[in-house]
Amino acid sequence: MPNLVLASSSPRRKELLEKLSIPFTIYSPNVDESIDKDLKPAEIVSELSFRKAKKAGNKYPDSYVIGSDTVVVYKGTVLGKPADRETARKMLFSLSGCTHSVYTGVSVVFGKSVKTFYEKTDVTFWDLSNEEIERYLDSGEPFDKAGGYGIQGQGGLFVKSIHGDFYSVVGLPISRLYQVLKEMGLPQIEKGGSNG
Repeated sequence: MPNLVLASSSPRRKELLEKLSIPFTIYSPNVDESIDKDLKPAEIVSELSFRKAKKAGNKYPDSYVIGSDTVVVYKGTVLGKPADRETARKMLFSLSGCTHSVYTGVSVVFGKSVKTFYEKTDVTFWDLSNEEIERYLDSGEPFDKAGGYGIQGQGGLFVKSIHGDFYSVVGLPISRLYQVLKEMGLPQIEKGGSNG
């Protein structure tokens, strides 16, 4: 029976995929993430998710392989993972009291079949004080997350409102992914899901 492979080392994506109650393998491929600066955010996450899924699919040709990529966009600027504390601080100051967009792209590769989609979610932050930002930086949470915050962790305290898919902001729009896997004929879903 074809396996399910998550082409990501993200613990958050792993936790979300576990909601399907289907066994899966994790394989994190090294892919070139350099991208044309003229691409729109939706195109960036779609392209990078496809690169990850395609490379992992070469290793697992008989499996359904899921690649995903997330970016935060504020006033037309793509915010990746902050390289250091100062970069994270600047990101959080810019997001304070404002609305930004989170784009997550997902590609599923199975043999010659490929489906790629993305979700855009708008997130509005409360006004943040200097003390709140410094305390959050001290927690260490911002540094491996696009935009410098994790909505599923302490960063969730800063979120005033969200319009769109919460799980997409975490890193994997699991509901839409479930529908795509159904459409592509993943056997475990066709049978109603099982643990083995």
